Amino acid sequence: MSTIKCLIIGSGPAGYTAAIYAARADLKPTMIAGLQPGGQLTITTEVENYPGYPDGTQGPQMMEDFRKQAMRFGTDIKWSYISAVDFSSRPFKAQVDDKDWITAESVIIATGASAKWLGLPSEQRLNGYGVSACAVCDGFFFKGQDVAIVGAGDTAAEEATYLAKLCRKVYMIVRRDEMRASKAMIHRVNNTPNIEVLFNTETQEIIGDKTVEGALVKNNKTGLSTTLSVTGFFVAIGHQPNTALFAHTGLNMDENGYLITQPGTTKTNIEGVFAAGDVQDHIYRQAVTAAGSGCMAAIDAERWLATQGIH
Repeated sequence: MSTIKCLIIGSGPAGYTAAIYAARADLKPTMIAGLQPGGQLTITTEVENYPGYPDGTQGPQMMEDFRKQAMRFGTDIKWSYISAVDFSSRPFKAQVDDKDWITAESVIIATGASAKWLGLPSEQRLNGYGVSACAVCDGFFFKGQDVAIVGAGDTAAEEATYLAKLCRKVYMIVRRDEMRASKAMIHRVNNTPNIEVLFNTETQEIIGDKTVEGALVKNNKTGLSTTLSVTGFFVAIGHQPNTALFAHTGLNMDENGYLITQPGTTKTNIEGVFAAGDVQDHIYRQAVTAAGSGCMAAIDAERWLATQGIH
């Protein structure tokens, strides 16, 4: 097999947008879609905040639209996964499905990040039907309603105050007797009248058949269980970047495993390897920002390849 000009690892908004731009630049990209083609949006229901969809759309449908557009310009999409990579020399090497090795002149990593969950069966069953890991994405759907959010860090505090602007009541479920958030964020939570913090509390079950109707929580000090009457349940206990594959490749990562890129670019510390989307973004984590960085990665790759005499 001949060496690929541009290999895209992972799909989702970042990967598909990179593919569209790379294909239109005649880089003839190959995309290895991964174990969850389309990424986190394939387990998302309503998407109303992505430009170009005035009536909103379903997450899986959006990813299907992205896929068709990438294929229209000639992207070779393979429904496989990358099991190993070697970035020690060029062309770069990648193993597909624990079998064959392919080579590539440039690589765009768009493997995304996965939300951390509590591990409750009801949480997964109602995911997208009242259970969410993104308040900015889904808070609007619960306007004027009562919701709960699990978490004790800065992200949970920030999302709780965001929800408080939209919702009638926000229960913040904190496992310990204090929050891990910064003092500034704790102060903000404490000064938001419609947020009630439930310390020493853990979620036992999310109640509901087809949609969230409540949450059964237990106070670890008293041992008493109570039911919160909520229609939305948000999980904000962190995200895990999907970077285990790149642990021993020489790529720079931060303490949480996110790939580090040069400011204002998608360039990693290895020339010819680029990172786009949530795999390198622990701040915004939105479909539109992932797509934007996918565009950047394709342009960065095209320009880098040109410096190497590859057109």
